[in-house]
Amino acid sequence: MISSVSFNRPKHFDLDLIFDCGQSFRFVKSSDCSYSGIAYGKAVDFIQEDDKITIVGADECDFESIWKSYLALDIDYSALRNEILSSRPDDEVLKNAMEFGSGIRLLRQEKWETLCSFIISQNNNIPRIRSLVEAISREYGDKAESYSVGDFYSFPSAEKVAEIGIDKLRELKVGFRVPYIHDAATKVASGEIDLDAIGKLPTDELLTALMSIKGVGLKVASCVALFAYGRLDCFPIDVWVKRVLEKYYPDGFDHTALPNTAGLVQQYLFYYERFRQ
Repeated sequence: MISSVSFNRPKHFDLDLIFDCGQSFRFVKSSDCSYSGIAYGKAVDFIQEDDKITIVGADECDFESIWKSYLALDIDYSALRNEILSSRPDDEVLKNAMEFGSGIRLLRQEKWETLCSFIISQNNNIPRIRSLVEAISREYGDKAESYSVGDFYSFPSAEKVAEIGIDKLRELKVGFRVPYIHDAATKVASGEIDLDAIGKLPTDELLTALMSIKGVGLKVASCVALFAYGRLDCFPIDVWVKRVLEKYYPDGFDHTALPNTAGLVQQYLFYYERFRQ
C-alpha cells in the first residue's frame, strides 16, 4: 500500500514557484502537475490541490522528521512578508515582485548536496545544473524506493565523491568545477569542514568556513547558507540579481537593512526578473 500524508495548503505556498525559483534541482514537474523527486534519501511526489498538499510516499513520521522542516512549514511567511513591506513601504518594484512570487517558500535542503549543487551552478543554467546533479546521483548515489514512474537516486556522500577521484568526476562532464567538487568532498570527508558544526557559527563565520573550499566564493557560500542553513540574512548576488539591482536600484540596495528577510527578498527579485521575461 502506498503511504501518503496530506496537510492544509498554507498561505504563500505554491509548488510551481517553490521548485522553479532556482533553489532546488531534484524535483521535476510531471504530466499530472505533481512534482516528483528526492530529498534526504526519500523519493516522493508532491501534489497540490486548491487547499491541500499531499506527499505520496511519505507517512506521518516522515512528515514530522523531514518534510515539515524541508518545506519550512514552521515559518510564518505572512509575518516575513509584512516585515519586508514595513521595512520598504515605498519600494514598488519589490511589492510587484512579492506579488508575482507570492508562493515562494525557502526550502531547508541537505547541506552537502546543496554545497555541491551550487558549486556546479557556477556559470551554468538551471536545466544543465539539474542534469549534472542527476548524473552524479545516478552514477554514484543510492537508489531510493519510489512509487513514481522512474528511478530516483540520492546524492552521493562526501566520502563517496572523495573516493571517486578527479578523473571519474571529469567523466561526468562537470568541467572546470571538478577540482572544486573534489576539494569540497575531501575537506568534508576528512572532517576538516564539519557541515553540521559550522551551522552553529554566526553567518559571517559560516560564510568564511564555506569559502575555505576551493572555488567557493561569496555567491556560492551565500546560496548554501540560505538554502541549506536557512540564513535569511544572506543575499546571494548572481547574474540575474545583479541585473535586477542595476535595473531597478541604480543608487544601491542595502540588503543588510533586512536582517531577517534578505534571502527571501532576493528570491522574490530573482524570480520576478527571470520569469517575467
